[in-house]
Amino acid sequence: MHFKLPKHDKNGNPLLVLFDGMALAYRAYFAFIARPLVNARGENTSAVYGFTMALLQFLEHHAPQYAAVCFDTPKPTFRHEKYSAYKANRQAMPEDMVPQLQVIKDIVKAYNIALIEVDGFEADDVIGTLARNAEGQSIDTLIVTPDKDFCQLVTPKVKLLRPAKEGREMEIMDEAGVRTKYGLEPKQIIDYLALVGDASDNIPGVRGIGEKTAAPLISQFGSLQGIYDNIASLEKKAMKEKLINDRDNAVLSYELATIDVNVPLPFDLSVLVYGDGVDYDKLQALFIDQGFKGLLARIDREQKQSDGVSAPEGSIDALVTAAPQDEEAELGSFDFTLSNEGSDITSTPHAYVVVRTEEGLRSLVEKLRKAKEIAVDLETTSTDSNIAEIIGISFAERPAEAYYVPITLPLAQEKESDSLFDTTTQTDAAHLSAENAFTTGLDARLAIETMRPLLEDPNVKKIGQNIKYDALTLRHYGIKLAAISFDTMIAAYVLRSDAPVGMDALAQEYLKYRPVPLLELTGPMRPDTVRTTMGLLSTTKLAEYGAEDADVTLKLKLAMEPLLQQEELIRLVEDIDFPLVDVLTTVEFNGVKIDSDLLRLASKEMEREAENVRLKIHEYAGGPFNIDSPKQLSDVLFNKLGLTAGRKTKTGLSTNAFVLEELRNDHPIAEHILNYRQYQKLRSTYVDALPLLVNPKTGMVHTNYNQAVVATGRISSTNPNLQNIPIRTELGRDIRKAFVSRFPGGKIFSADYSQIELRIMAHVTKDKSLMEAFVRREDIHTTTAAGVFGVALEEVNRDMRRKAKEVNYGIMYGIGAYGLARRLGIPQKEGLEIIQKYFAAFPSIKTYMDDTLIFARKHGYVQTLNGRRRYMKAINASNHAVRSADERAAINMPIQGTAAEMIKLAMILIQRELESRNMKSLMIMQVHDELVFDVVPEEFEVLPELAKRLMESAMPMDVVIEVEAGLGDSWFGAH
Repeated sequence: MHFKLPKHDKNGNPLLVLFDGMALAYRAYFAFIARPLVNARGENTSAVYGFTMALLQFLEHHAPQYAAVCFDTPKPTFRHEKYSAYKANRQAMPEDMVPQLQVIKDIVKAYNIALIEVDGFEADDVIGTLARNAEGQSIDTLIVTPDKDFCQLVTPKVKLLRPAKEGREMEIMDEAGVRTKYGLEPKQIIDYLALVGDASDNIPGVRGIGEKTAAPLISQFGSLQGIYDNIASLEKKAMKEKLINDRDNAVLSYELATIDVNVPLPFDLSVLVYGDGVDYDKLQALFIDQGFKGLLARIDREQKQSDGVSAPEGSIDALVTAAPQDEEAELGSFDFTLSNEGSDITSTPHAYVVVRTEEGLRSLVEKLRKAKEIAVDLETTSTDSNIAEIIGISFAERPAEAYYVPITLPLAQEKESDSLFDTTTQTDAAHLSAENAFTTGLDARLAIETMRPLLEDPNVKKIGQNIKYDALTLRHYGIKLAAISFDTMIAAYVLRSDAPVGMDALAQEYLKYRPVPLLELTGPMRPDTVRTTMGLLSTTKLAEYGAEDADVTLKLKLAMEPLLQQEELIRLVEDIDFPLVDVLTTVEFNGVKIDSDLLRLASKEMEREAENVRLKIHEYAGGPFNIDSPKQLSDVLFNKLGLTAGRKTKTGLSTNAFVLEELRNDHPIAEHILNYRQYQKLRSTYVDALPLLVNPKTGMVHTNYNQAVVATGRISSTNPNLQNIPIRTELGRDIRKAFVSRFPGGKIFSADYSQIELRIMAHVTKDKSLMEAFVRREDIHTTTAAGVFGVALEEVNRDMRRKAKEVNYGIMYGIGAYGLARRLGIPQKEGLEIIQKYFAAFPSIKTYMDDTLIFARKHGYVQTLNGRRRYMKAINASNHAVRSADERAAINMPIQGTAAEMIKLAMILIQRELESRNMKSLMIMQVHDELVFDVVPEEFEVLPELAKRLMESAMPMDVVIEVEAGLGDSWFGAH
């Protein structure tokens, strides 16, 4: 958990720092919720660790003369006496957080920091009173809290230090900040809260008055009292009625929201003096008990009054030969266990070298080609690898050493060149500083060609963080990055698919290290200024940033690899996930050919169809209205037509797809609205968008395939998402007709696994009836219907088969009686009977489901046949709704995840075969269980046979694996 701490300008005055103890403890606990910290006894220590680190960072950064941590007490306050429902809706504190509060308090006391609790008052009131008392003695106060209520206390001498939304950075909130954020003066925040209420504290406010309404009202009339004094002048009748009807609630809310700054405290500020008196023996015992090795090392240094190890400057402008030359040092010798929590580039020894000459670069390449493995990282002008220009490349062979090769970024040419080393971006040369990518660095062609032998060397393994991006960017420069062996982003995802995988988060998690954030160098960037901003960065600063990335990536690899081995996940990544990186790089680079003219015609046709549907909806509604307005649509459906209302949202009754599906049988307007939305979505997402996404240099559309997003292990597609184009609708088919071959006379080949998840379920459960049905190549849904309804195969009718199909696929997603009944439009009792008959006919499937849940509850995760895990945090939760969601996911993940691994293995095998045979046909898309290829005429027979054979044999099963395939003039024609 990292906080960027802005400096507080004290103007020479003493400083008091007040900590909102409970709020910070909660924030620390939930900061690690995806990967909770535990001690040797398996007890959660997240709140203790996060709170302690935050506390020490704040105190060291601001060096206050006074400090205190304030907590609530269990006893009711004056607010509870005034309003019994105050905070009544708050959920109970997580069970594993309760014991951590006492440990936090013990640590606070051991650091000799004042710990203050006052019965009958909240910590807010104690903090408010201390702040006002300090103000009266010319002491500046900084309140550390995420709670917006404290804005009412802000004065020229009282400021807030608040975490931003994502909890990643901190911001000083002064008077100007309150005005900017709320459009109000600090003292008006109480009036504001009186109107809008506070759901977390169960403060009612005025019903129907939200943030957008409250602030202007208070700004206009000055206060809550001012509003009611001038209530007759309000023009909006509805608003006036709300305020009049809820006046008592408004007054009550004002009293509840007001922080009491007159708490009777039996001490003066001298009790809060911060400095000496740390009980190191007590801290040592606490940190040993909690397992905080870094904090133990920290207090040991403090106790010895040592300044610690200073980071050497290194020779940032030297040639490679100036780098440390200890060739005998081994990568594995780097010690991660004693890393200092919260360390960064300023406190960690390192030697980063900038390679500024051709001679130095050749020397570096020669040196690194002798290495077994190196970390590689690019600095570029865009996050889109298809258009990115390289402005620097970093390498790391050993921890704490890295090399940065700056590359000159060309100024915009007056005429666009076909070369990837030129640019069409206009840059104002008048703003160039002395040392940046526009004015310094090696020539791009020279640098890339000099590094080619290293980058394409199959004997030097390459490590990266999201290395597919680097590999794809290099591919556009004519370099095929060889021997990709480890990706830290993917390794983190495999270790824990529900945790962050960005490098900064991983460095914090695995190294207890805070890398330099790019935004610290660049500030906020608009999309149209990224190139210029990156190009104008100081080469020295960018070198330090880039070299650190390579260094951290290498250290992450060394930290993660033992964990992968320990968790028996190393074969999974080495056999599937890491080799797939190179395959996906190739598939993305290949891109897909789009017939833009055909899509433009389709767009016009869809526009006409959408207009016809719009008119039909207006006809059913009895007149025109804005169909795209949820409010107007809700009024038509539930007021005008009197349909049964669905779920409620903040803005009114919901009109989402779920609600409309339920209204299909009640009124034909629902069907038409769904069709209208389908037209609008497909037109905006694909028909009109795809032609605009054609890369002008390649003539193709290039999607981005994500390996580290979906918890089951499936690959997802973004920018654009090519996996969501429907196949069963006429609209989707029209879009697929525009996916054509790039080769003269070429065709599109599609190969799709047939009922793969059902086949895997048969293999996993070893259900005799299911397996025999696949062996006999029966229609599996007919077989299921015969088993469920107790009839012969030939007696199964269409309705039986339809119900059986829903059961077949629903069971794999943990569907219950209610869910099945809703899907089939039948009573819940009948849904329950169908499921019971299903389990009677296929008892091994019920056994599998029961065994899977037992395993999940015991181990906290489920896994695929290849060992990929998905952790189920709520599998043992007491809340039924929360627990049942994890139970459904637990049943589905082993099946769906194994299916995802099967097609990944097939992609790896096929791509290797294409390359080893020097075939010209290209793999161009992966869509769930389907692979799509662009085939040259001379390979019309070879490619389909090869792809189908390798897909069916990618992962041996006890059931027959079948692939349905087709060759056609378009993606649609291939089905």
